[in-house]
Amino acid sequence: MSPKPNPADKLLFTSADWDFETLKSTYDAIEDIALNELKLDVYPNQVEVITSEQMLDAYSSIGMPLMYHHWSFGKRFVRDDVMYRKGYQGLAYEIVINSNPCISYVMEENTVVMQALVMAHAAFGHNHFFKNNYLFKQWTDAEGILDYLQFAKRYIAKCEDRHGFDAVERVLDAAHALMNQGVNRYSHPEKPNLAAELARERERAKYEDETYNDLWRTLPQPDADDQDIDELKRKMRIEERRAQFGLPEENLLYFLEKNAPAMQAWERELLRIVRNIGQYFYPQKQTKVMNEGCACYVHYAIMNSLYDKGLISEGAMMEFIDYHSRVVFQAEFDDQRYSGFNPYALGFAMMQDIHRICEDPTEEDREWFPDIAGNGQPVETLKEAWANYRDESFILQFLSPKLMRDMRMFMINDQSTTPHLEVAAIHNDNGYRNVRRSLARMHDISVREPDMQVVDVDIRGNRQLYIQHTEHEGIRLEKSEAEMTLGYIGQLWGYGVTLQAVDNETGEILHETNYKPDDLAGN
Repeated sequence: MSPKPNPADKLLFTSADWDFETLKSTYDAIEDIALNELKLDVYPNQVEVITSEQMLDAYSSIGMPLMYHHWSFGKRFVRDDVMYRKGYQGLAYEIVINSNPCISYVMEENTVVMQALVMAHAAFGHNHFFKNNYLFKQWTDAEGILDYLQFAKRYIAKCEDRHGFDAVERVLDAAHALMNQGVNRYSHPEKPNLAAELARERERAKYEDETYNDLWRTLPQPDADDQDIDELKRKMRIEERRAQFGLPEENLLYFLEKNAPAMQAWERELLRIVRNIGQYFYPQKQTKVMNEGCACYVHYAIMNSLYDKGLISEGAMMEFIDYHSRVVFQAEFDDQRYSGFNPYALGFAMMQDIHRICEDPTEEDREWFPDIAGNGQPVETLKEAWANYRDESFILQFLSPKLMRDMRMFMINDQSTTPHLEVAAIHNDNGYRNVRRSLARMHDISVREPDMQVVDVDIRGNRQLYIQHTEHEGIRLEKSEAEMTLGYIGQLWGYGVTLQAVDNETGEILHETNYKPDDLAGN
């Protein structure tokens, strides 16, 4: 008679310690669930085990495996290292790189349960999101980012040898200060086609020939005021100049790279490097809730599946639940730890709620989400959402009344012009829609980041550069930081710069700040 199988023989691990064989078998089990049960579409994975010091180093270089040298990275490393060793802050469980192959860093100090959670979260959750979300497909190049970073590191090192460390640092300091204003937020129109332009010109000439009547020449011409003519000519020159430079231009670094009069070729390449890195991170700023919600949903589903299959023990599952609960914890509004909605908490709650709506909807769900309620395909519904939305549109489309009640959401108007707070939305039909619209707007990057555009440049005169900040809802730039940043723009431009604040509704110029080339002469 053969002995009964020991349930412990199925377990992937039985202690907190791990070795590479255990890690490999755990990864294989996670991969099987991710690919064959959840049907995720991922890049090939590269999992790297690193020390806490290497994790801190990755922190300081904005999470990239290859990065050029800059003093700000060292400063951040020292700060985070001191805070970590004194116990004032912990380290991230993982760092994941949007590349092909997708690189996931796990710390060697982690327990085997934590390693499993991290691999499920990063190597499959984030990985799937990176590969399939439309923003990442449109704005980033997972195939080429590592090669580009290697090029950037070598190029900047050569510039330091050839032109001096201080000269390179001066350009990088200015470029880093402008990195958030160095991205293309919208697709640029195609360049004009010469053949199409010539065809249009022939059509215009033909129309003028067909409609011309010599009798119009004999009519008396009205007297025009000289000042009106001068003003008209001035406006025409401005419009021609704006058309020549493609203004208005939202990407400040791109404009400076292409048009700064006195900038050398190597300096232009440094600006290009910084703005390309800024563009690489642009989708991540717009998808924080979705990206983390996707990864948390995936790791939660995978770890539960491992437990249901008997591959991890109850003790391991309890340890996982403890880690997971910390990640998706949402502090109350009167808690000292509160700093707005935790993107992990909001994202995971929305993913779970969509899963519920697809499988077990209420009448309210059927009214609000008729397209997905009760469709019985929660994972496919989520994958479609992960591919086609960003945080703002995702919240606007999928935040349910039930989740708003569960998270106790309501809206308060706090206007500086009124002495009292106003509760603007409560838990009724209109209130739910207003809360959802307001929360979605909070995740709109055009609201969170200042609207700055180059609007004019007097290239044939004093070469003054004009930048416009459009103020929304009375939110102004912080004066000292605006002046400092304006100095960086002037430093790269090489001539005077004027920053105009314009009211979004009226178009009125509210105030103006000027930079002259000698403003920083003493610095």
